[in-house]
Order: sequence, then C-alpha cells, then structure tokens
Amino acid sequence: MCGMPQQHQDGSSPSPKTPPRRPDASMSLLTNVMDHSLDDGYAEAAERRGVVGSSRLPTTLRAKLGLAVGLVLAALVVTLGAAQANVAAPTVALERQKLIERIQSGTNSADALQKNVDQLRDEVDAKQRAALGDQGVGSTALVALEAGATPVKGPGVKLVVDDAKEASTGNGGGPRESNGFSDTGRVRDRDMQRIVNGLWASGAEAIAVNGQRLTALSAIRAAGDAILVDNKPLAPPYTVLAIGDGQRLSTAFQESADGQYLHVLQQSYGIRASISAEDEVRLPAAPSLIVRYAKPVPGNTKADAARTGKGTK
Repeated sequence: MCGMPQQHQDGSSPSPKTPPRRPDASMSLLTNVMDHSLDDGYAEAAERRGVVGSSRLPTTLRAKLGLAVGLVLAALVVTLGAAQANVAAPTVALERQKLIERIQSGTNSADALQKNVDQLRDEVDAKQRAALGDQGVGSTALVALEAGATPVKGPGVKLVVDDAKEASTGNGGGPRESNGFSDTGRVRDRDMQRIVNGLWASGAEAIAVNGQRLTALSAIRAAGDAILVDNKPLAPPYTVLAIGDGQRLSTAFQESADGQYLHVLQQSYGIRASISAEDEVRLPAAPSLIVRYAKPVPGNTKADAARTGKGTK
C-alpha cells in the first residue's frame, strides 16, 4: 500500500541513507577561514554603529558645512602657496641677475685698475732708467727680474697639470694622504707647491702659473677645491711656465724627488701631466709687489763699523 515503509523479506525496516562526505571535510580550518573572512566581533561592532552598507560622509547640515569650510581652507592654502612661489621666482631670478652683474662689474673694475697699475709701472721704469743713465742699470734690471717686477721671455719648459678624467679614490696611503683632504683625482694646492718648488730647485729662473707670476712672497693656497695663487683662484688645467735651460731644466725636474712625486700622482690617481722644453716662453710681471727695506739693527757693533768704515779694536 502506498505510504507505508517498505520492509525487507526478513521483516526488518530499511536503515536511513547516510549523507555523502564533503570533499573538503579534512580542511575544516581553511573552510572556516574562507566562510568567515570577517571576524564576528568586527561584524557586530559595525552593525551597532550602523555603518554597514552606509556612507561615512556627514549626515547633518552642520557637519556638512564644517567639511565644506575645511575643503575651502585647504584649497585656499594650496592656492596661496602656489601664488607665492610664482611671485618669489622672478624676485629670486632678479636678485641673482643683479648679483651676477655686480660680480662682472667688480671684475671689470679690477681689470681696469690692473691695467692702470701696469701702465704706471712701465712709466716708473722708464723714468728710473732715464734718471740712472748708465749707472747701475744692469744691477737694477737684475734686481727687477729676480723680484718679478718686469716681464721676461726666454727658453724654458712648459708643464701642464690637469685633474683626472674621473675623480676616483686612490689606493690609500699615497703621497698626498693628509688630514683635511681626501685622496682623489683632483690636483691640490700642496701638489702645485711641490711642483713649483721642484722647478725652483731644478734651476728655474722665473715661474708663472696660469699667467700668475711667482715671486719670493707668493703663496699657493686652497679655498675649498679651488687653488689660489696670491689669492687669485685658478681653474684647471694648470699651465706652469718656467724660464731656464729648457732640456736641462726638464730633465733635472723629472729626476728630482718632486718630479717623482708628480709621476706617482699620475700612476696612482690618474692626474694628467705633460712637460716639454720650449725655445721661448713669456712670463708677465707680478701684478703687485710689496717693497720692503732692510735696516741694520741698532747696537750691532760690527754692522755700525761696516756702515761707518771704522774698525774695532
């Protein structure tokens, strides 16, 4: 009869059918994480605040007005900043141009004064020679030559020293390692000092560096990475001209300790240098000279006797 449960032939009722086993039953932890990606506590808190599915924008008129005022103020600040930047840029450019013009004007004035000094020096030399006549002209010219007060020309050497193509750090412990400077491929003031002193010791009679005549009172110093000769900055390459017996002076310098120092700079730091004997080089006069006089010390018996021509007992 329909609706009646079927029975087995032995009279027992059939057992209910067991549900099939899920394929991911062994991965219950992973399944739980996938089904509940948001922690229940967060979901409940969001529901209590009433923000689920709703916007976070302010809903009241007062809050909307406050937000609008804040946005207007932010836009105003950005606009004012941009406007000030646009206004300040021409001002800075104008000040920079004025500074450049002042520097150029000062440089031109200094050059004009230097030309005037050279002209006055030539006039003084001419009048001095006219006043002395034949008396002492030779000794005066020799003193002026040794002091660097007059331009000179004659045979000599030309030494050109330049920075390395790429300023790279040396091997350390080199000949120029000292406090205050890093060992790089740049020519330093102490390098020029040694080069100039080596030329003097090798027999040079007069020396000029980049057109700056050296005297007994000249100083080679540094200001940052720039080399100064008598407080005038020089730019590489540095051309050193020296008056003397060209070939002999070149050989003596290269064989000296300072010439070997320059060779080490070339090998270890990539500094470029070349030296050649020249049939004629021209050196200008020193731009400014300080005349100093020597006087005998009072009370020196021997000096007083030599000055008066009287002997001592």
